[in-house]
Amino acid sequence: MALGFEPVSGRITVQDGVYQQLRHALMVGSFDPGQVLTIASLAEAFGTSNMPVREALRRLAAENALEISQNGSACVPVVTRARLAVEGLAAELGAPRLTAAEIGLLQRVTDDQQAIGRDGSIYELIAKNQQFHFTIYRASGSDVLFQLIETLWLRFGPYMRLLSNHVAPLMRAGSMEPSGRHVAIIAAIKNKDFTRARDEVVADITATQATLRAICPDVPEPRPVDFAAFGRAP
Repeated sequence: MALGFEPVSGRITVQDGVYQQLRHALMVGSFDPGQVLTIASLAEAFGTSNMPVREALRRLAAENALEISQNGSACVPVVTRARLAVEGLAAELGAPRLTAAEIGLLQRVTDDQQAIGRDGSIYELIAKNQQFHFTIYRASGSDVLFQLIETLWLRFGPYMRLLSNHVAPLMRAGSMEPSGRHVAIIAAIKNKDFTRARDEVVADITATQATLRAICPDVPEPRPVDFAAFGRAP
């Protein structure tokens, strides 16, 4: 299992180190949907005993990021439908609160994506995509909303892995934009058009899901979201 896991630092517990690296790996598409993760293979990859791996898998299962079988192995689950609603809301709340430094970071990440798309690693591109989106979502100031989004990315990340063989040739040929809708998102934020920024984030996610459905039919059709309905009395 060549996933680039790093030795766990003495500054954190072994269990936390295994958990954090596995969690990140799920979010950035290091595993395939339906892939089985065994305790023995993960322990070997991390250079640890089975116990911290078993506990890390249990914690990820509690977050609905993995499904645990009776023999203790874990399976990467299928995708859920809730991304458009929660990520669109987080973008609308976060965009007005972004600092100049954070907007600069969004621009640098987007520039990196365009360079990576020409000759870099698709997995590095996926990690940059997460950094871009999470910078906006963290600015929302809602810990609960951000935790929901992290959980959704844990479940959706493995599907991003399926994109690698499909999109890499398109990016190399210049027929697909490596940064998706990120240039438009930044433009909307700079223009203080935060509703448009939200809509561009939703369009970015929808485009990714459309590409995935072309190669993976079990990815569900996104449902339109009425953002104006948020906050209305029932």
